[in-house]
Amino acid sequence: MDLAGRQDSVMASSDDIDPMAAEDGLAGTKAPERTCIVTRQIRDKERMIRFVAAPDGAIVPDLKGDLPGRGLWVTAERAILDEAIRRHAFTKVTKGKAKADAGLTDRVAELLEKQLLDQLGLAKKSGHLVAGFDKVEAALRAGQVKFLLEASDGTADGRGKLARLAGPGVEIWSPLPSEALAPALGRQHAIHVAVKPGGMAERLSVTLRRLAGFTGAGIAQSGQKL
Repeated sequence: MDLAGRQDSVMASSDDIDPMAAEDGLAGTKAPERTCIVTRQIRDKERMIRFVAAPDGAIVPDLKGDLPGRGLWVTAERAILDEAIRRHAFTKVTKGKAKADAGLTDRVAELLEKQLLDQLGLAKKSGHLVAGFDKVEAALRAGQVKFLLEASDGTADGRGKLARLAGPGVEIWSPLPSEALAPALGRQHAIHVAVKPGGMAERLSVTLRRLAGFTGAGIAQSGQKL
């Protein structure tokens, strides 16, 4: 069964509520948290990856968090997911009903990259994103930027100029090369991208942080070298 088929037929079991994440008298006052099945640490679920077990015993990544079934949460870091596979953590927590294959970590990284590109495409279509040095520069000067995306193969000169314009609240990311960014934005080249504040930017931030845990392409604050 392929991944799409597994996602359509994951086993519906217990509710995905983690009692370890709640604090007495504080329900609803904090961001949702879950317990990592590897580290046993309680973390904001936006910094984690949800998995579910399919009827055939395969572990399926659920990046959107909307597949039915019991959620199995792992911190969004390559090393921790690798450890989950090595220690058979998924098998243990499902009492032998499921097993993660050796390629799961790479598959999650690929899915996160695809999710990021899909979200960038939606942001472009909805007007929440501008691309190109001049447009990004204008958006920065107008204070209309939540974060910058800079192609990892862009020149240091152009990236440095925009970084100096960015204020202290503007995050700067460099997750992918231009050849990956450009098709998602309907452009031949995509070096400089600015995302405006709003819900779309918040969703993109979650994906960027998760992807960084698998690729090492982390955040650089404004004014820092990318």
